[in-house]
Amino acid sequence: MGTFVLYAVCAFAAIGGFCFGYDIGVISGVLTMEDFQITMVGRDYLNSMQTAVITGLLLAGCFVGSLLAGPSAEYFSRKITIIISSFVFVVGAAIQTAANGYDMMIAGRFVAGLGVGALSMIVPLYQSELAPKEIRGRLIALQQLMITIGIMVAFWIGAGTQHITGPSSWRIPLGIQMAPGVVLFFGTFFLPYSPRWLLSKGRNAEALSVLAKLHSAGDESNPLVVAEYEEIIAQIELERAVAVGSYLELFQGKLCRRMILGITIQIFQQFTGMNSIMYYAPTIFKQAGIADTSATLIASGVNGVVNVLATIPAVLYLDRLGRRFVMMSGAAIMGTAMILCGAVMGGTGVVITDKATGDKSVDMSGNTSASYFCIVMIYIFVSGFAYSWGPVGWVYPAEIYPLSVRAKGTSITTAANWLMNFVISLICPVMLVKITWGTYIFFGCCCALMATVVFFFFPETKGKSLEEMESVFSGSILCHRQKYNNPTPEFDSVHDDEKKEIA
Repeated sequence: MGTFVLYAVCAFAAIGGFCFGYDIGVISGVLTMEDFQITMVGRDYLNSMQTAVITGLLLAGCFVGSLLAGPSAEYFSRKITIIISSFVFVVGAAIQTAANGYDMMIAGRFVAGLGVGALSMIVPLYQSELAPKEIRGRLIALQQLMITIGIMVAFWIGAGTQHITGPSSWRIPLGIQMAPGVVLFFGTFFLPYSPRWLLSKGRNAEALSVLAKLHSAGDESNPLVVAEYEEIIAQIELERAVAVGSYLELFQGKLCRRMILGITIQIFQQFTGMNSIMYYAPTIFKQAGIADTSATLIASGVNGVVNVLATIPAVLYLDRLGRRFVMMSGAAIMGTAMILCGAVMGGTGVVITDKATGDKSVDMSGNTSASYFCIVMIYIFVSGFAYSWGPVGWVYPAEIYPLSVRAKGTSITTAANWLMNFVISLICPVMLVKITWGTYIFFGCCCALMATVVFFFFPETKGKSLEEMESVFSGSILCHRQKYNNPTPEFDSVHDDEKKEIA
């Protein structure tokens, strides 16, 4: 019973990921709708800058929201921050749905971004503090699974509403995103507080009760619950002796290494190029040889399905395979797929330059086999991201910081993610019309760099409790020769039966 409650709580909190994913997925289809374009700017097209701003203002809001969520999570709690964030997201979605012009739309995008950014930071943090170490990766990966489901649902709804005429064609898909936000807002009132946050505030009895409900069906005398409870208390007392008072101190001393790795993994997640494919999927599939608008939207919808299915192995096996192997193998798959896609596109397609604007595009209509090959490579790339850097990009930063600075550290790393997301969303459409197939080569080379950096510098965190991360990051900065053992024997030798039940 306790295990069911734990999964149910973490899965419900992951609705925040659905909100994030749906908003990413819905805008790519909406941007191509004629009535939307006319309503926004009075003509039947958006220029590249207007498209980038509509996409990018959400990301700018996410950057600010993720930073604001840090102090809120410490002061108001993780639970209340989820409630506030979901409310802000619903307000932003409502403004977008009711927008009667360009200015109102970008305002709604920014407000919704505040909510999305805060949720993207606080949900993995909340899940990490509820989960036992044996399945922590699995439970945080639910966030990424819900992101992919949101993207998939948005793509298919966008494809369906393409056949509706008038404002409903884009107001309906934009309005639907309010539903999960409302559900998350009201449902979170019934979720427990983070036991680690409760202990940090001296609410020990409540914390023990939450741990018991989540891990042992309410049995507060369960040895596994008692061991975890005492371990958290001991770590809190230790951290209070060296408490960090400012964000600046996160980049000093022993914490600096963790901050650099947390920021690096979030930046790398964006330089895979995945979100660019999600934002501009119809444009990319058109460039790969699918000319019909309906066909490109269907291809994008299939892309969303592939994304969901490939995320499921991460939920099931991330805690067995480990973070390092998953990241390195995923980067290898993504890099290979992107380089092959770019090479084939460059070798078989014809680059056409628009004389009026100077923009370039690749015409692959004369080589159907090459077009299909490039599309398959994009699907393989998406699969590689979905099982690796998609989930691990949220799991790793949420588990590496001490409790005393976890909210601060996670907010900074999440903000780095959104800042790079914003940058990539601005430069990707420019890259696609300036260097065309070279865009894929660029992202493929980034993936090769990522695999190398993970091999040398990222220690393994699987099987370690949040309180054991101090020992994980106290070793050599070069990690490729370290041996990553199972959790500490003194904690592992106790209650094997209970841990098997949890897993």
